[in-house]
Formats: sequence, C-alpha cells, structure tokens
Amino acid sequence: MPIPRVAIVGRPNVGKSSLLNLIAQERIAIVDPTPGVTRDRISTIVELPDPKDPTNERGTAKQIELTDTGGFGVYVADGARYNEIGADLATLTNDIEQQIAQAVSTADVILFAVDCQAGITAQDQAIAQMLREQKLGRRDKDGTKNSELTPVHVIATKCDDSGWEPHAYELAAFGFGQPLICSSKSKYLRRDMLDKLFDIVPEYHGEPEPEVDMKVAIVGKRNAGKSTLVNTLAGEPRVIVSEIAGTTRDAVDVKIEIDGKSILAIDTAGLRRKKSFQDKIEYYALDRAKRAITRADVVLYLLDATTEISQVDEQLGKLIVDSHKPVVIVLNKWDIAKDGSDQAGRKVTPKRYEDYIRKELKGLSFAPIAIISAKEGLNVTETLEIAMEMFEQASHRVGTGQLNRTISSIIEARGPSNKLGAEARVYFASQVKTNPPTLVLVVNDPDRFTLNYERYLMNRIRELLPFGEVPIKLILRARSRVEKRAKSTSGKQLHAPDQVSGRFDEDMAVEAIDRDAFLADLPDDASAYFDD
Repeated sequence: MPIPRVAIVGRPNVGKSSLLNLIAQERIAIVDPTPGVTRDRISTIVELPDPKDPTNERGTAKQIELTDTGGFGVYVADGARYNEIGADLATLTNDIEQQIAQAVSTADVILFAVDCQAGITAQDQAIAQMLREQKLGRRDKDGTKNSELTPVHVIATKCDDSGWEPHAYELAAFGFGQPLICSSKSKYLRRDMLDKLFDIVPEYHGEPEPEVDMKVAIVGKRNAGKSTLVNTLAGEPRVIVSEIAGTTRDAVDVKIEIDGKSILAIDTAGLRRKKSFQDKIEYYALDRAKRAITRADVVLYLLDATTEISQVDEQLGKLIVDSHKPVVIVLNKWDIAKDGSDQAGRKVTPKRYEDYIRKELKGLSFAPIAIISAKEGLNVTETLEIAMEMFEQASHRVGTGQLNRTISSIIEARGPSNKLGAEARVYFASQVKTNPPTLVLVVNDPDRFTLNYERYLMNRIRELLPFGEVPIKLILRARSRVEKRAKSTSGKQLHAPDQVSGRFDEDMAVEAIDRDAFLADLPDDASAYFDD
C-alpha cells in the first residue's frame, strides 16, 4: 500500500500552488496570478507533524504524497490565449483535465480549494457538483456502486486575518463539512489547518517512503522531447506532451521502478534565450530547472537530433559543467533523424553525430552519448543504465596511497613547465569527497600549475582512475598554508616527501597529513568539501 495521497483541486487562481508550498514548507510549485501556470501534476512527499507530538519524539508524524493540479475551467488570461508564435494554449485544456482526473482518482483525500475572499462562484459550484457525480475523476475505490468514496474537504484559502473567517465558514454550503481555513500569504491559521489535516489523513502502517536509488534531472531546450521521455519511462501519460513549445513550466518529479531500482525522474521546463522570455513565469521555470540539476545525482541532457546545436544548447551545457554533475548527452528523435542527410548530402550516422557533438560541446568531452527515440522507446532503458554507471563512478572513492602513486606517475611522465625553470611539486594528494570526486593536492606553489596543465592532469586522472566519464573537482593548495593550519589545529608539523618522484607509502601518507590541514584557505563553508 502506498503512503496516503492528498490531491488539491479547484478553479484557477484560488491559491492551490501556494497551498502546496505552504504545507511542504518549500517553494516547489510556481506561484503566479496568471491563469494556467500549473499544468501538470506536481507531487512531493510531505511529513505532517502530530499535534500531540510536534517534535516527533515518538515517531507519530504522517507521511503523505501531496499533489497540486492545474486550475479547472480557465487556462489562459484575457488576451493571452495565444503564445508569441500564435499557438492556441486552450488546446491544452483536455490534457490538463486528464491530469486533474488522474490526481482525483488516485487520491485518498481531496482538498477542494476555494478563495474565501471571492466567495462561492459558478465555477466553484460546478467543480463541487463534478466531484459529487465523479465527473472530475472517480472517487470510488473499486468502481462498484457501494464502494467507499474518497472524502472531499473544502479548504478556504486567502483567509488572511480574522476578518475573513465568516466568509470562510460560508463555504460549508458545499456540503463537504466544515472547511479548513488558512492563508498562504500571512500564514494565518496555518498550524490549525495542519493539525486538522493530520487528523483527516488516514493512518498508514507501512514503512516510510524510502529514499530513491538515484535522482535524474532531464534537461534540454524547448521541444527536445523531455516530457515524452518521462512518460515513456513511467509507462503512462504522467506529464503533458504537446507540440506547443514551453508546455512544461514546473519541475515535475516522477518516481519509476526499473530492474528493482527506484529512480526519481525530474522533468524540467524547456529553456530558451533569456532575451526571448515573455514573462516572469519563464524565469521561475529556469530557476526550477537549475534547482533540479542541483538536487539530481545525474543529468540527462537532451539534444534534438533534428535540429542543429544552438546557443541555448551551449549555454545549458555550460550550466551543467558548472554544476559538476555526472551527465549523459542524450540525442533524441533518432527515429526521425536517421533517415536524413547532412549539409554535404552524406547519410546521417551515429559516428557523424558524435563527432559533431564533440566539436560543438567541448566542455562535455568526457560525457557519454546515448542515441534514443523517446517516442518509440528506443534505447530508453539502456540510457538509464548508463546514468546508473555514471552515478557509481561519481560515488567511487580512491585510496590515498593509490591516488598519490597515480599523481606521482603523472608528474614523473610530464610535470608542469615553467619559463623560469621553477619546479612544481606535489607533496600530497587525497580524495576528500565523492559526488563529485573532489581531489585536494598539496603543492609547493599552485601558480606553477597552469590551466592547460590542470586540463592535462584531469585527463590523465580520468585515464588512470575510475572517473573516466564524470566531472572531477581539483583543488590545489600551497604546502605553507596547509602546514600553518595543521600547526594551529593539531600542534603537529606536517611531514611530506620532499620529492615528487618515488612511490608514496600509504600508511605514512595517511599519518602525515591532518584532515583539518586541507581546510587552509578554503571558503568559510569548507566543511562542504568533505563527506560526513
């Protein structure tokens, strides 16, 4: 049995997305007064505290899956039915309604959000009637006439202070009992609302929702096929797929199971150049995409095989490089592109595409390339298997002795060149963190290691250590600073080999360097460089 599911439904602009963010205590859904901002189902796992055990000392808090849905009835603002290229946004109506119906049909509790400041509108009455008659998704558990119906609770939103409470209680006229009351803006009656929600949610006696084995962010420019890929992985129309560019706004989390592994696929909004943004909603969508990359373990970077790599693709590639996340470059729509020809009239082949990608996206030269058709399901599962391999690489830890011997052999073969003849030395090396692999090298002078040599060093490390296809963080620190920090923190003199040549003894190396010595000259939050 899954954890209890709570679905939020209602007409546009009643505060559904704000309510989800309020309960989750996190900015998950995009909030904007423009009708039709939310289109897909936005779900998140929330822990509701027990009113009798607010600190959860007895472990009585309840986990729920909270789902926000699109507004039922009106999807576009006045004068904004068509986007900047003339596409009719009203064509998304059926897709949005199907998403709402799916949320209602799978919910254990339905929260019917109504704006108490606006009062009961004709749209609210229509939605209430559809919920009663099961025309907005089924409420019966097993499809029989005598089956138990999923309970509906009215929640009065935008009750900013006590002056609005009488208006909120008027919503009991819907016949769904006394309404819950809260304000996402002022937080008025938030605690009372959460306490009542705790009592409403059914008991769950199973294990808490476990952490997934891997989180994958799916990113790319508009119409690259991200939502189609998510639906193929999920085996159902979990997110809306449309020919209209920019259909996805929020970052949508979809949990899937493949070969006994639980994976969280994060669908993100398609990106384009900032100067082409039409409104602030696109800035919010960009922010959600960046946050998706940050919380992901691996990034699937989708490219459209039917179009050339654009400036947006290059900028997104730089964003991924800067994040230091493992990435798989996914060339989508191969079912269409495979029959095409290049500008010279030559038949398109995977090898020519790979050469083209490596030329255009030089910053991602280490990343593997997968060729898929999300629509046809070609190589989709295999691509996730590659992502798992990347996650394993990024999670690998190399022993101190092995790392020092590897660095020593690289330096012996080709050390940093210097016009003045000054010798660059590496005294000690250690991997201090995984995901991404973070290597700290204690050297005599970081300035003697040029950017070109750092690139050479990184390439050689990838060849010799099991980090061949993942980003690596390389931190160079001067020995004098490390010694100073070591003395001040532990009172010990740092002893390290005077020569780079020769093998490092692993036991000696571990004893010679104090962990705190690596903190020298790092930012104030330097503890972030280290695993717990």
